[in-house]
Order: sequence, then structure tokens, then C-alpha cells
Amino acid sequence: MSEETVSLNFIEKIIEEDLKAKKNNGAVITRFPPEPNGYLHIGHAKSICLNFGLAEKYNGCCHLRFDDTNPEKEDIEYIDSIREDIQWLGFDWGTNEFFASDYFNKLYEFAEKLIMDGKAYVDGLSPEEIRKYRGTLTEPGKESPGRNRSIEENLDLFRRMKAGEFEDGKYLLRAKIDMSSPNLNMRDPALYRIRRVTHHRTGDRWCIYPMYDFTHPLSDAIEGITHSVCTLEFEDHRPLYNWMVENTGPGHRPQQIEFARLNLTYTVMSKRKLLKLVESGIVSGWDDPRMPTISGFRRRGYTPESIRDFAGRIGVAKANSTVDIALLEHCLRDDLNKRAKRVMAVLDPLKVVIDNYPEGKVEYLEAENNPEDETMGNRKIPFSRELYIEREDFMENPPKKYFRLSPGNEIRLKHAYYVTCTGVVKDETGTVVEVHCTYDPDSKGGWTEDGRKVRGTSHWVSASHAFEGEVRLYSHLFSTEVPGEKTGDFFDDIAEDSLTILKGCMLEPSLKEAEPGEFFQFLRKGYFCVDSRDSSKGKPVFNRSVAMRDTWAKLQKKG
Repeated sequence: MSEETVSLNFIEKIIEEDLKAKKNNGAVITRFPPEPNGYLHIGHAKSICLNFGLAEKYNGCCHLRFDDTNPEKEDIEYIDSIREDIQWLGFDWGTNEFFASDYFNKLYEFAEKLIMDGKAYVDGLSPEEIRKYRGTLTEPGKESPGRNRSIEENLDLFRRMKAGEFEDGKYLLRAKIDMSSPNLNMRDPALYRIRRVTHHRTGDRWCIYPMYDFTHPLSDAIEGITHSVCTLEFEDHRPLYNWMVENTGPGHRPQQIEFARLNLTYTVMSKRKLLKLVESGIVSGWDDPRMPTISGFRRRGYTPESIRDFAGRIGVAKANSTVDIALLEHCLRDDLNKRAKRVMAVLDPLKVVIDNYPEGKVEYLEAENNPEDETMGNRKIPFSRELYIEREDFMENPPKKYFRLSPGNEIRLKHAYYVTCTGVVKDETGTVVEVHCTYDPDSKGGWTEDGRKVRGTSHWVSASHAFEGEVRLYSHLFSTEVPGEKTGDFFDDIAEDSLTILKGCMLEPSLKEAEPGEFFQFLRKGYFCVDSRDSSKGKPVFNRSVAMRDTWAKLQKKG
């Protein structure tokens, strides 16, 4: 948790009361139970930090359990990615990795018990008929004709379902609860359906699969989970959760506690919607740096520390709200500011020739790696007669209060000398292609004996030493804070400029051997990370993680 969080959140208060009352024999066992049907996103990161954090705080343990009850949509790729993401965030489940499919035999026994207790029945209504019989929020449902079958008939039909006698969708096993309940989840929910789909772990052993609302609470109970922490959309499912545990008799009753899920501006956080983005080709994959997946953030250059800090700052609430993505970006800047090496990269190069600097001469100037951390030391950067600066750092006819390079104006070159513009060279279109300057040899390191100061400073690279590289500038994937709010279709709000690929950038030579995952601050341009997918030895590709401008910090100051 963030150091800013001083008081206990409401879940911690519940746990501490339980510990005082010696409930669960003083044990705290939580779980993170993803469905392996997609990659984890930043909302899952909040849940991971919460569940593993609670277990760590109260000397308990947190299980990783894959709720793998829907083999049509599940994949080993998703399971591997989930493990990797949790470990990358800094958490370890040890030997406590489980699968709902581990309990398929036990769950089947629970289903038969419900039938024999007269609390479940096999129903032959079609999906359309079930919806019609279910009723509405204002009207009670109607009982299915199959609801009054005998226990013997229901048991026989269910066993024949298991034996594969019926085609997919022919029958459902449903709980017999209350078709007039004001809570629609209690109106005889489905427990098992027939699906002839190969399961990634059980193969073709089963042709019936348990439903999530049946499997999830019973898996918690089997594992001895004490505090089943989930998001608010499951609040209406809590009576059903408790009903399942109470009526099957696994011997343990977990306590379900709901908290507000994470909503983030300029983002969608539905695995269904994220899958559509991948399948449509709008993004390059689940780990596209514009995706809000944990793997996408990792590839973009976010650190686990920044995401854990973010999770701590937003806290745990009972009511849903939307968090400004600027806070997440602020957390990354705050982390990288302390750890990222400062380097010079010119993204839109303009050649500068220093006419009074000796031809062929090369100096190696001292540059600090990070002013926030002296232990990171210094490096040597080459300086020569011909350099590159950013094109935006020169104007031939500048407006007032323009302090960069212009004819007759003197600026400071970072870590180097003062230079004054004496002329330009243009091409046939009138575009400036080369700037000529003189330098003051007594201004080395950016200071002079006469104490004069300049207001403009530019970063640069030596033309003969820099190497040409590719830099990718990422911004929000969506152009509006709430994608799809106006039209109902989030595709309508895809931003046209979410990715800009810059080729021909000139980068200081120290960056040539940068390794995938390394991060840097490009002076004045932002924080960048070496792309883990498209980089190769000696040919790094740089992704911008976040720009320099910190809108969140400015908002906090105004507030």
C-alpha cells in the first residue's frame, strides 16, 4: 500500500474484527481467481495488489485459482500470461495454484446432492423460453414445467447428461430456489450445461461443465478461503454465493466482500472489448503498448512499482468511480524520475555546424546519468563540429519570448558549450536544412568566467557518433474519457493519433546496446523503454512510456 494510506480500508477493518473474534481460527486466506479467457488488465492489477497485499499484511496466504469452466474461450496462452503478470507485479502464490477443473468430480457430487435434496432439477426449456419464464425486475418469473420432475427422474437425466446421451443445449441442470425472488440471480439459476468441447486440462473427459456461479463459491469453500474479495458487480450474486455454500455442505463458508472496480479514463476494461480490439487489428496484440493490459503496460515501459503505487493511491472503496489516467501516468513518472538514466535523443533532427570548432576534433564531455541519484554516476558523450538538434529548437523568425536557437541568438548545449547562430542553409523549397553557429570555447560545461547566462538550452547528439533509430510515440487509444458514451460503440472513439512511428531519429551512442525492457529519460521528450518484441541486438526500438508533462501534479497544485 502507498505510504499516503494511513487509515484502514473497510476490508482491512472487517479482517481485523474477524481476527479479534478469532474467526476462521485466526487464518486469512484470500484468492485471485481469474478466468483464463484473456489477458489481465489494469483493473485486475488492482485486485491482485489487494488480495495478495491483504494476505501479506495479515500473515496469511493468497491462492491463484483459474476458474476454468468455459473451455470454448480458454487457452493455455492466457494461463501463462496470467502467471507472468502476477509474478512481474511482485507477488508469489507459492504452492497455492489451483484450477476449478481440479474440483470437477467434487462439483458433480455436489450437484447430485442438490438433486437428491430436491434443490435442483433438469430443465429442457430452450434459452429463449428460459428468458421468457424468468420474468423481469418488476414481474416474477414462472416455474418451468420440468421443475416438478421427481428426484429419481432428475437424477437419471443428469447422469445421462454426464454420459453424453443428449446433444449440446438439450438440457440444463438448474437450482430450485425461488422464481418470484426480487433478485433475478435467485430465479432457478443454471448449474450445469451440456458442451462437447475439449478442455485444456481434462480433455474430453467431460461433456457437461459447471456454471461460474456454481463453481466459484464452492471452489472458495473447498480451498478454505476466508475472505472472498470481489468487485461490486457480484454484490447481487452474494445471496446465490451463500446459498450454494450452505446447501451443498462443503464444510466451510467463506465471506464474500465486494469493492469498487477500477474505471479509468480513456480506457475500456472489458476482456470482451479488448478481444475485439485484438481481433479487429486495431492493435497489434494483447501486449500492444496502447492496451490497458498488464503485458501492454509492461511493454510500454511501466514498472511494477508504479502500478503497485497507483493501486495504493486509489485505495479501496465501496462505490464505483472513475480514476483519471493522469494519476497512473504520474505514478510512473514519479518512479522513473528516481531511476531512469538521462540521455539525449533527437527525434526530428536538424544539422548544426559549429564553424569555429576544429574539424576532426572529438571531445568526450561529462554527463550525469541521473541528478536524483548520484550513485548512478556519469558517462562520457562525444562532441564534434557537426551536431543534430531538434528542429523545433530553431526558428529563423522567432516570436517574442522564444529562447531557443535563432539568428544572432546564443543558447546553451546541454553538458557542452554556448553557441550562437550565424546563418542557415536552405534547400530549393526554402526549408532550413543546416544551421551554422560559432561556439565559445570558454563556456565548457555550460558556464563562463564573465557569468553570463542564457535562457535557452537544447539537447543534441554528435552527427558522426549518433546512430539512427526508430522511436514510437504512444498516446491514448481513445479520444474521449468514456469511450462509446455518446454512440454506444467504443470503436467510434478510437483515436487516430494513438501511435506515431518516427524513423530517422538520431540517438546518442550509449543507447545502441540498450537491452529490451531498459528505460530512459530522453531529455525534454519523456520516458522511453526499449521494446521487448521488435528490438534486436544493436537495433533497439524505443517506446515512449509517458511524456514529460505531468498533468496530475499540476492539478494537485491547483487543488
